[in-house]
Amino acid sequence: MITLNEAKNYLRVDFDDDDALITDLITSATAIVANVSRAEDASELETMDNASVAVLYTLAYLYEHREEADHHELMLTLRCLLFGERKAGF
Repeated sequence: MITLNEAKNYLRVDFDDDDALITDLITSATAIVANVSRAEDASELETMDNASVAVLYTLAYLYEHREEADHHELMLTLRCLLFGERKAGF
């Protein structure tokens, strides 16, 4: 859904040292957004309007707050961002 180049552009990273980290964070951010939106799998995110923005936001949050991330705050923000897309239940 989000390529490494798109992620690096969004993060304003112009070096290759963190490529492996950013690639892992893309995977994690996509999984987190899929879980919060209650999607069956990550491919469902492609049909959601705000999913790519939510993945980029999550990626940036995780990248910038590697050491002290407040996951509760992140989840609340994602729930607000994905409110219209979120399924009622599993």
